[in-house]
Amino acid sequence: MEVFTIAQLKQTAGESPIYADVDLQLQSRAIKTTKTNKPYLELGFADSSGGFSLKIWEDRPLFSTARDWPDGVMVRLSGKWTQNQYGLDGNDLSARVLSKEERELFLTGDPEIQAKQHEDWQTILALCGSIRDPRLHDLCESFFQKFGEHFRRTAAARKNHHARRGGLVEHVAQMMRSANALCAVYPYWNRDLLLAGVLFHDCGKLWENSYPRDGFTQIHSLRGEMLGHIPIGIEVVNHLWRERLESAENAFWIGLEPASEDVRLHLLHLIASHHGQYEFGSPTLPRTPEAFALHYIDNLDAKMEMLKDAYAQATELAPRIYEKVFPLPANLVAPLANHIPAPIVSDEASGDEEGLMENEG
Repeated sequence: MEVFTIAQLKQTAGESPIYADVDLQLQSRAIKTTKTNKPYLELGFADSSGGFSLKIWEDRPLFSTARDWPDGVMVRLSGKWTQNQYGLDGNDLSARVLSKEERELFLTGDPEIQAKQHEDWQTILALCGSIRDPRLHDLCESFFQKFGEHFRRTAAARKNHHARRGGLVEHVAQMMRSANALCAVYPYWNRDLLLAGVLFHDCGKLWENSYPRDGFTQIHSLRGEMLGHIPIGIEVVNHLWRERLESAENAFWIGLEPASEDVRLHLLHLIASHHGQYEFGSPTLPRTPEAFALHYIDNLDAKMEMLKDAYAQATELAPRIYEKVFPLPANLVAPLANHIPAPIVSDEASGDEEGLMENEG
């Protein structure tokens, strides 16, 4: 059988079962009980393309095997796969631990995702390189030097959108493309500030949603659990800013306009307000054009990623109508295709065709 990634399995599986192998790393494991007090396992799996949860019932042969798997084990699950509004489900499953050679291949990740993330990384470097304010430009460069490798293996979330190794790079790159394009529409926005805000808005997730160098299981850290990514992001930017400001080569920052302290405060405000509402975790609300822009660009890209994933896995209820997928609010409808105009045939070309037909006659 073909070896699928999680993303491929979600795109392919539906109500009718498909037979497939999928290589996975165990991300989490919990023994739970049904309402009738029957135990079952809830396993969280991940690969380079994403993750999913799978329930293994006590009467299934895999139950006793999976219960004893060590944390982070890499396995190949084989069997019949279906998918509904609650996600993927497997039946008649068998499993084996991957060999050393298979583990090394598995850790290289999906080639398509690797290529996309490489392109996205180059986009981030190029757009940050175009920042003209020397303070924000220097701050971005310092971040890349200190945390670039860490950044490239961090997810944008634990679930819902870009919840995969390197997902934060994809999210930030797409947000930067949107921000850069919209700055042409709203020329009074501070482009340098907004691009830097996009880079740093989720930088705290390096301690909340990151991955080890050799696996696809997100790390849990005390800093991430106790503070969350917004306070951590503010701390990171303040640390980098003080470090660069104290450098002798940056003494000229003192005479720049707008004042360096104002630039720092505006950048911190973008990080603090990007969730947009107190109930969503922002310690303050957006108060500048760039803060509103960052909030909506962030939300837009997250929603577009959720939609893409939902269309790939949703059950079709009726022609062009798809079942609701959490956390989206309602059933989906297939998007309208673009109109493709018919090719225009010139009179000269039409005459040539008629002459050809006469000759053939």
